[in-house]
Amino acid sequence: MESFTKFEKARIIGARALQLAFGAPPLVKVPEGMVDPLNLAELEFTKGTIPITILR
Repeated sequence: MESFTKFEKARIIGARALQLAFGAPPLVKVPEGMVDPLNLAELEFTKGTIPITILR
């Protein structure tokens, strides 16, 4: 996985959390009891499944 700055990481996770909050399907198996879109977006980020690209 590519290394991201803390600002890029925050932007990616925030954007994905917003998508999840508005009904986007999760790209990982959701653990039992996890309902917070922010936590789910962080999980997707750590697994490397978020479909967002950073152009520098």
